[in-house]
Amino acid sequence: MKISSETKKALSVIFLYMALLSFLIGMAARLKEGFQSRAEISTAGFTTAAILAGLGLIAFLFSLRKQQS
Repeated sequence: MKISSETKKALSVIFLYMALLSFLIGMAARLKEGFQSRAEISTAGFTTAAILAGLGLIAFLFSLRKQQS
């Protein structure tokens, strides 16, 4: 199954926006004062954001590599 360059770019944008959303969830959990498990949620949010941003960057770089060839 071949995935076009446009589809890879779209997936990278989706991954980056999901990373931004996870980062914002982590920030909201860190800033919430009266919430009991805010440290676990913020750590999970930041970790998920880093992984999704990495996947988005890799997908974007692969879409550029195919386009140059």
